[in-house]
Order: sequence, then C-alpha cells, then structure tokens
Amino acid sequence: MRGVPWIVMSEIFAINIEGQARSFATLVNWLGAWLCSYTFNFLMSWSSYGTFILYAAINALAILFVILMVPETKGKTLEQIQGDINK
Repeated sequence: MRGVPWIVMSEIFAINIEGQARSFATLVNWLGAWLCSYTFNFLMSWSSYGTFILYAAINALAILFVILMVPETKGKTLEQIQGDINK
C-alpha cells in the first residue's frame, strides 16, 4: 500500500493547493510508516500471529477504502475528477 498515496495525490490535487496537499499527504504517509515501525516490536512481544493478523486487517481495510472511495481517473480531466470527489 505504500505507493498508493503517491499515485493518488498526483491525480486528484488541484494546482492551487498541490504543494500543501502533497506535503500533508507525505506527512500522513510517513507518520503511518513510523507508527507501524514503532509498534511492531511491542506487538510481536504480545503475539506474533496477532501482529500479522492486525496488520493484514489494516491493509484489507485500506484496500477496501481505495476500491470504494478513490475515483477512476483514466481519461478524465482534473475538473471532472474534482466533480466526482465533491459529489
């Protein structure tokens, strides 16, 4: 899932907020990576099986979010994409 933010943000952000929005998306992405790295050893000492089940569940939810909430952008202009998001 680590490549999804880079793909999504190159497609959906308007030019006037692109810099700030990309910075915020990068911050959230890196905070998520830090949280995963920070909690890994604590969770492994709790339960190695449970750790991977938890991370798999989080990834499944992320995939479901992308499937349901991220609009298709192939062949659309930025205005059409923003219109789809604002519905």
